[in-house]
Amino acid sequence: MYCTYTARTMAEEDDTRIRILQSLRGKICEAKNLGPCPGPNRLRDLCTFCTISLDQEEVFRTKISEKSPSPFYGEDFYFEIPRPFQYLSFYVYAKSVFRDLPVGKVAIRKEDLCKYSGKEHWFCLQPVDPNSEVQGKVHLEMRLNELITENGSVCQQLVVRIIECQGLPLINGQSCDPYATVSLVGPARSDQKKTKVKKKTSNPQFEETFYFEVTRSSSYTKKSHFQVEEEDIEKLEIKVDLWNNGNLAQDVFLGETRVSVKILRNDSIHRAWYLLQPKGNGNKTSKPDDLGSLRLNVTYTEDNVLPSGCYTPLRNLLLKSPDVKPISASAAHILGDICRERYDVVLPVVRLLLHHNRLVPFVSAIAELELSQTQEANTIFRGNSLATRCIDDMMKIVGRGYLTVTLKSVLDEICESNKTCEIDPVKLKEGDNVEVNKENLQLYVQKVFSSITQSSVSCPPLMCDVFRSLRHMASKRFPNDPHVQYSAVSSFVFLRFFAFAVLSPHTFQLRPHHPDPEVSRTLTLISKTIQTLGSWGSLSKNKLSSFKESYMYEFFKSFQEDKCIEEVKKFLDEISSNVSKESSGMEDSVVLKEGEVHKRAQGKKRIGKKNFKKRWLRVTNVELSYHKQRGKEALCVIPVKNIVAVEKLDENAFTRKNMFQVIHGEKPLYIQASNCVEANEWIEVLSQVSRCNPGRLSTFHPSAYLSGSWLCCKATSESQPGCKPCTTTMLVNIQLDIDCDREIERIFSVFSSNCSKLQKMEDACASIAVYQGPQMEQEDYSLFTIQDPKETFHTVQAIRQVLEELQEHHVAIRSSITAKYGSQENPIVGKTS
Repeated sequence: MYCTYTARTMAEEDDTRIRILQSLRGKICEAKNLGPCPGPNRLRDLCTFCTISLDQEEVFRTKISEKSPSPFYGEDFYFEIPRPFQYLSFYVYAKSVFRDLPVGKVAIRKEDLCKYSGKEHWFCLQPVDPNSEVQGKVHLEMRLNELITENGSVCQQLVVRIIECQGLPLINGQSCDPYATVSLVGPARSDQKKTKVKKKTSNPQFEETFYFEVTRSSSYTKKSHFQVEEEDIEKLEIKVDLWNNGNLAQDVFLGETRVSVKILRNDSIHRAWYLLQPKGNGNKTSKPDDLGSLRLNVTYTEDNVLPSGCYTPLRNLLLKSPDVKPISASAAHILGDICRERYDVVLPVVRLLLHHNRLVPFVSAIAELELSQTQEANTIFRGNSLATRCIDDMMKIVGRGYLTVTLKSVLDEICESNKTCEIDPVKLKEGDNVEVNKENLQLYVQKVFSSITQSSVSCPPLMCDVFRSLRHMASKRFPNDPHVQYSAVSSFVFLRFFAFAVLSPHTFQLRPHHPDPEVSRTLTLISKTIQTLGSWGSLSKNKLSSFKESYMYEFFKSFQEDKCIEEVKKFLDEISSNVSKESSGMEDSVVLKEGEVHKRAQGKKRIGKKNFKKRWLRVTNVELSYHKQRGKEALCVIPVKNIVAVEKLDENAFTRKNMFQVIHGEKPLYIQASNCVEANEWIEVLSQVSRCNPGRLSTFHPSAYLSGSWLCCKATSESQPGCKPCTTTMLVNIQLDIDCDREIERIFSVFSSNCSKLQKMEDACASIAVYQGPQMEQEDYSLFTIQDPKETFHTVQAIRQVLEELQEHHVAIRSSITAKYGSQENPIVGKTS
């Protein structure tokens, strides 16, 4: 879900929206020297795992590691963050029979995430203290009233209203039963009052008012604006604690905030939102070093995406890049040139050009430039150049479904069968039979190799177009080498695509987690073999003697070289031929997302209680289905073309968080996701895949129809049209997941952070043009590719101009939407004791 705000921009539109999009990517690497955990078991006897939480909501979990006080996790993660949060936390748990035992945590404030962006850091684990596990915010109102007592003296009455809370945590996976205590505390007093308990909600509406007397030590009749002694003002404060009512169990602390009474010195009424804070300073009994440490790589990104019209000049400048001659003078090439050390800057350009069908001509142009600088055919596309990075990203984006169709089933078999395939004599374990291992490995390699070489019909047309272009240009650059046309393609499709996917299946969503060490070793051997077999088709004669490891030399002798060469060349011919390739049937059924959810019973039976059951939900670009378990036959299939709306469901419908509804021909399908990230992803995928359906609804009911009426609008007719406008779906490509405005915003951010390099490039162009050659270049200028200084100079100036205009849009919009401190969007960080 997008965070949106209404704003007035510099454009002609009066009402526009800025989207604040948060994302998180990184890796949970490993832990070391994990300390003791609660319970009778020693940590070295327990397996551990790691989780990620937004505040107190778990959104990611690694697989369980081996028994070790220094476990390796190696888990990559990426997800969009759909809501505000205070802390990003990483928890280490020890797996036990009865319950998971917390070992320690790393909690990073949102404001501090930028300090660690993109680099690995070791973090000391902190103790997991229940009094510090908080989230949410509270809305308070305070005012002072003057009262005249029976004896004629004047006293001050402090009025505190608890209005509501938002975003309280789940308790045991369910919405809590919250209540609040309100206390006036000072050196010599502590008056406490309590609200009513609100059942099954994370957003309780309290609307309760409490009164506290604040008096002077002596009676007086003179009225004043504020009649509390100055020394008392500094010491008195309102303390609000949120609790979950445990009924028979112990109440659970949810968070607190403290507000000094002196805030009323200038305002007679104070009303604001406050973030809940931990109780006191938490538990300090354990030293951080006693619990061990965790190695993490975390990159938090926040994109402030403006209305689409603001990006038109920069978009047009980038989209004309393929037509600029020489290509090195284009805006897209200049971006890659000034940020050679950053691999991630190429991805937004690839996505943008891909969405607008401009990627193939751009890739062809930059590949031709690289080929012109390549002196030997056997080094073709070996480096980490702009061309190879663009093609790598293109294959990862458009080839995900291709990998699923080609490799997923065989990789599942390899990862789940647990057959040993080690053939290195040095690494063999006691009892291993090297001949059996060799047969296992050969069988797996043959399955993977056959799956690849027989998959040409499923290769995406865009990949075929790029391969065809590479093949033609390589043959033209090295006309006397008949094999270079194959190596130009195999260096990408085998070495950088299939072999990489085999080595890291979790990176391409082919497996849910990083494989364990033994399976990972098997995949390494298979990947290495596939790279070599893939290169055979581009060699005149393969030389097995070139292998450094003797065991690999013996293993490769078991393959029929001539047959493999023939199969590889046939495959490369098919995916890079001059015959126009039509779209394959593979695209008719691409799995977009699947996972476990809780589904509310449809209520078709007259007898029996409607309840929630675990189901396996699966969505393709053709249908939505749910199953009793993964791999089981579908219990219900809903064609995507029948979906007319996908919307969030209010918590009050079933007193459950993270619920959404799929509205189709029959009754709405009500689904609860495991967390806010999962709910957001389901809604996004289903909304995008159905956005062009005829008959889409313009309004919907945000709650459910129960007991003869809609809970949201109280309408009694179940067929009553919705009472709330449907969410506008952004126009993106569902299979490629491209939001062009967001990609351009990222490109703008990269350009803006490299203005000094743009200036250097402009100076270099001016210097070369004036002195008629590169002999006057400064040392810094050699980092740039400047073939035509005049054309490059004009492009750099155009880039700087559109950056200035876009920056003005940002300043204007941000100034108009800056939320007041204490508002719902920008709550006050409450003080702690």
